[in-house]
Amino acid sequence: MLVLVSECSAETVVKGSRFLAEALCVSSQAEARARLSMQKAKYPDATHVVHAFVTGPSGEVSGMSDDGEPSGTAGRPVLDVLRGSGITNILLTVTRWFGGTLLGTGGLVHAYSDAARQVLSLCVTEELVQKIYFSYSTDYSSYQTIKRETEKFHFSGVTEKFDSGIEVSGNIWLSESEEFSLMVKNITRGKSLVTLQGDIL
Repeated sequence: MLVLVSECSAETVVKGSRFLAEALCVSSQAEARARLSMQKAKYPDATHVVHAFVTGPSGEVSGMSDDGEPSGTAGRPVLDVLRGSGITNILLTVTRWFGGTLLGTGGLVHAYSDAARQVLSLCVTEELVQKIYFSYSTDYSSYQTIKRETEKFHFSGVTEKFDSGIEVSGNIWLSESEEFSLMVKNITRGKSLVTLQGDIL
């Protein structure tokens, strides 16, 4: 599965109706619902805010809504495009401002599908890698050695607090966490132990 590197948007106009498609990062169904509420609040003048979302390591959780468009003409086409993309942890909204011309059911399916495909074609993605939160404390001499040995590992969101000792925390690829923990333990001769807490995406 893939995940978004950053959020993106694309706009199209079909027979006077404006369609704004936005691809947003979410980590759960609850977050997708919350972001959807924010989208609707952001565009109070919009005729419809259609959405579809996919979350979970294998994209096992999904949902969608036509938001007042004829049943099956909006949310389902957007979700079908989303599922075909192989992207998870994503909310895709298509906001429509009615332009005065009815598009018909077939026209709506095409418009919403095309809007979804257009925004996804602009998105930068990367492979989904499971990460885990880590933390450890160590002295200054051990810290320098650990620092040199960590270049082969993949980290994100690392913070370091310098006091009488050094506290380090962040996220590491789950597949590398055991090797990293053992390395820190060996370098410090068991004085510093890495704490790992709960899998995250």
